[in-house]
Amino acid sequence: MRPRRPTAAFARRRAAAPRIAAVLAVAAAGFGPGLSLPAPPAAIAAGRDKFAPCVTCHGSDGRSTVVPQYPKIAGQSAPYVVNALKAYRDGRRLGTFASMMAAPTKSLSDTDIESLAAYIESLDVPK
Repeated sequence: MRPRRPTAAFARRRAAAPRIAAVLAVAAAGFGPGLSLPAPPAAIAAGRDKFAPCVTCHGSDGRSTVVPQYPKIAGQSAPYVVNALKAYRDGRRLGTFASMMAAPTKSLSDTDIESLAAYIESLDVPK
């Protein structure tokens, strides 16, 4: 018995597979940096209230120049900020500034962190 030749429809599906995989990978990564869905205004407002302790080091606009080593966080993607703040809070993030970040993040709930991340992502980044 001879093997069947692939049909044209099969060939089209096979050619589309890498594109479909790329779209799914971006979706699984939280829409990727700069492509996430906008946060609701209520979440951004709640995050603005929680941002007060951050102003000392990161500045009111998230682009502090107080100490050059402090990261500029304005416009950082919300999924990254959520992951980083939870890691600081839970003691899983190590490094130069981990001890400085541990204290202010200890009292944050998951909801607080998500709101704070939404606000940080909403801050304008200079082009």
